Amino acid sequence: MALDGIRMPDGCYADGTWELKMHVTDLNRDVSLRVTGEIHIGGVMLKLVEKLDVKKDWSDHALWWEKKKTWLLKTHWTLDKYGIQADARLLFTPQHKLLRLQLPNMKHMRVKVNFSDRVFKAVSDICKTFNIRHPEELSVLRKPRDPKKKKKKLEEAEEEALELEGPLLTPGSGMSLISGSIYSSPGLYSKTMTPTYDSRDGSPLSPTSAWFGDSPLSEGNPSILAVSQPITSPDILVKMYKPQSLLDKAKINQGWLDSSRSLMEQDVKENEVLLLRFKYHSFFDLNPKYDAIRVNQLYEQAKWAILLEEIECTEEEMMMFAALQGDITSIPELADYVKVFKPKKLTLKGYKQYWCTFKDITISCYKSREEAHGTPAHQMNLRGCEVTPDVNISGQKFNIKLLIPVADGMNEIWLRCDTEKQYAQWMAACRLASKGKTMADSSYNLEVQNILSFLKMQHMNPDPQIIEPITTDINPECLVSPRYLKKYKNKQPGFVRDLISGRILEAHQNVAQMSLIEAKMRFIQAWQSLPEFGMTHFLAKFQGGKKDELIGITYNRLIRMDASTGDAIKTWRFSNMKQWNVNWEIKMVTVEFADEPSLAFICAEVDCKVVHEFIGGYIFLSTRAKDQNESLDEEMFYKLTSGWI
Repeated sequence: MALDGIRMPDGCYADGTWELKMHVTDLNRDVSLRVTGEIHIGGVMLKLVEKLDVKKDWSDHALWWEKKKTWLLKTHWTLDKYGIQADARLLFTPQHKLLRLQLPNMKHMRVKVNFSDRVFKAVSDICKTFNIRHPEELSVLRKPRDPKKKKKKLEEAEEEALELEGPLLTPGSGMSLISGSIYSSPGLYSKTMTPTYDSRDGSPLSPTSAWFGDSPLSEGNPSILAVSQPITSPDILVKMYKPQSLLDKAKINQGWLDSSRSLMEQDVKENEVLLLRFKYHSFFDLNPKYDAIRVNQLYEQAKWAILLEEIECTEEEMMMFAALQGDITSIPELADYVKVFKPKKLTLKGYKQYWCTFKDITISCYKSREEAHGTPAHQMNLRGCEVTPDVNISGQKFNIKLLIPVADGMNEIWLRCDTEKQYAQWMAACRLASKGKTMADSSYNLEVQNILSFLKMQHMNPDPQIIEPITTDINPECLVSPRYLKKYKNKQPGFVRDLISGRILEAHQNVAQMSLIEAKMRFIQAWQSLPEFGMTHFLAKFQGGKKDELIGITYNRLIRMDASTGDAIKTWRFSNMKQWNVNWEIKMVTVEFADEPSLAFICAEVDCKVVHEFIGGYIFLSTRAKDQNESLDEEMFYKLTSGWI
């Protein structure tokens, strides 16, 4: 009898081999291999693929050890070195899996992410995909569950109703807006950077979506993330989770993932929803020329923090924030049938009618009104274009000639309007768009009237025309937090709406001349000026204390706080810190200072690693300088935030 067929009580065979059980997730198939402890991981995967005999690209697959929650990525290590024996069960599974990310603007995007990378690296790749510089400022956390909502299925249904699915984006697939852009690496700063966006309105410097160009909504183009979307209904605010106390805010911060471990190690499942947020409120080199998407997402995070009452502000400040939102989200639009013509040499082709929408500084052309919710047939970004009138009153000809700059010269486009009113509105909008301004600019209505007056002068017997001025509709319930609406709960709804709208319009007078990007930057700056800005709360029990208190962490200090009132009891600045460490057995964080007693506290309801990472992360961010090269020192980040690396 051959010894290799005799199985011993410990599961091994007489010849020293044993059965290694593996599950191939793609095929939902269990496979066993006869192995020895001396075989390396690469050899195991090679034998497995040979045994499967399925023609497929297996290059992204790796082995995952379920029991130990670890990836077996060191393919030169043997099974013995990993400590894998016959009782182990391994998964052969792709490293890249789908995530549903909720961005700071509350919209969802499906993204393929490497589940075997450390979270810090995975977030860097995600930000590279989205063209967001300085990914070290962001991270991912699990969505807080509203304690008032007992039924999980109901909450998931509401989440689906609020969700806007975006295109599938894959990190590293080269989807920068322009080739060779600064986003090819998630660096800190480069003296050779060239502007990617206009500093006034955030539009691309070269109109990449000019005639026959790609739509910003097309597959894989992240530029749509630079555009703010209005809150369409107050019901959205009502449905969303709002922390009711400081303790609720502290519970939200339990959800931050460990940056030094992979998603899979932290039980993140494929297609799970994670929140992508700016974690560290220390924004380095925030520049509208390069950061249109970063500025917009930061603005959106600030906006939602204020609307959902995650941060306190006065009523006057709330009206200012509402005014800045109104400037951004209530931009008038034009939509009508317009004849479009692209003149070419040696052609007599005439005008073709399209349903055209004029939003911001972009004209989108659709084959019909019914197709306006889909991808436009053509699109024109008018920043920097030349606008020339071609009008003949007696011949009822109302043409607008556009010369749009592109990489290899100029595109000439003609628009033909049917009436004087239509011509005046579209001509005024084109002139403003050429300067990077939208129809929200205060000069728009005056420009329309001036064009109409000029046309009337050309009539022998001018008939007076009345054109309705385009106004910005204000929905105050979508611009201020519910707290300020409750102040007027005994008043008539119409009265409250008019009262708050009036206050917002009054505040708007101070910001009406700002471009979109300027208004967003002002919003972010005002957010940064609030007393509670950048404060991350954790529930803690301090050494010598008898009750639970709060530890607040900001970019430059630690604060001991009363859990019920939020009053500061004691403040320690990072600049006075000598060192900090963690006793992992008792979960105690200790911080030593240069000229005062040390601070020690135990984290309640959260892993002390999360708190340790916030302290180390802010120390890491404080070392950034503009004369550094473009690469991030990942190992230094792990050294400062992990404690054991």
